[in-house]
Amino acid sequence: MAKNDVQDPLLQQLVDSPHHSSWKNALTKRKHHRSKTVLKKTWHPEQNYEASLQKPKSIFESKLDYKLVLLVLLAYVGIGALCFFLVRYQIKGDKTNGIIDAIYLCIVTMTTVGYGDLVPDSTMAKFLACIFVFIGMGLVGFLLSKAADNIVENQEILLVKAMHMREKSSPGEILREVETNRAKYKFYTVLVSLLMLIFAGTIFLYEKEGLDLFDAFYCVCATITTLGYGDKSFSTSGGRIFAAFWILISTICLAQFFYSLAELYTERRRKSLVNWVLTRKLTSSDLEAADLDNDDAVSAAEFVVYKLKEMGKISQEDITMVMDSFKVLDVDQSGTLTKDDLLHPRK
Repeated sequence: MAKNDVQDPLLQQLVDSPHHSSWKNALTKRKHHRSKTVLKKTWHPEQNYEASLQKPKSIFESKLDYKLVLLVLLAYVGIGALCFFLVRYQIKGDKTNGIIDAIYLCIVTMTTVGYGDLVPDSTMAKFLACIFVFIGMGLVGFLLSKAADNIVENQEILLVKAMHMREKSSPGEILREVETNRAKYKFYTVLVSLLMLIFAGTIFLYEKEGLDLFDAFYCVCATITTLGYGDKSFSTSGGRIFAAFWILISTICLAQFFYSLAELYTERRRKSLVNWVLTRKLTSSDLEAADLDNDDAVSAAEFVVYKLKEMGKISQEDITMVMDSFKVLDVDQSGTLTKDDLLHPRK
């Protein structure tokens, strides 16, 4: 966002719109109402922070059923392995055990690694490969990646606790730290997991598959990036059993790594913008733009709305929709919402 754009009156459209009178009446009545209201409850940030982190459920948020994810994955691998096993004589390449090879080929197809050590050699086998690669990509992209993302988020608190083991931090402080730097700790969690997977794959290929250390690392990199040259791959039965689990986990983890890296970069840019918006010197044009009720004074509510719009967190359309919703709920048109308004909704 350019500085010149920010310095322009950002709420001018609101002031000039038909909704401005509603804003003005609501704000004026609310100020009058506050002047006659006695604060009955005291807010304790320290005691209520954990409760404040509990956000209302959104229609777009649903709890992921890990059992369902596991069942779908097992169904895909089971059906895919069965199909590839039935056409095993129509598949050419370096074979070990029929069942193990079928599961291995199913996972390699699903993750689009495609070593080339096992390839379809008939119309039927190629048709099955076409079907399972698209279904597998959809499963990885929409279901398994979401499950991995949820697992990573659940591990963030454990990572923060491990980083602050020597410090006496309360659960509320741990939650506050996670919430404040969620993108950073998510990135660290995924990075640690990815490094562990790379190390495990390299050591396994070195010890069990007989590759030298650099070739093992090279094979790992070609695998998790789904490059799959095919010059190095898992060639033993034990190696392919390990690969069936390791390839699936590591490829998803790498995708999560790049996603969290982009998220971290975006979050830092956002925080930089927020810091600039909150610390820059206000001008008279800012006050005029933020003064929605034209009373030559900017209230806290007006200031918050102005700054949120300046940060790009809300838009003119958002403000208009919220005000329309408020007008519908405000049955007595007092400029405030009470229990009576909820008990006697406008028909």
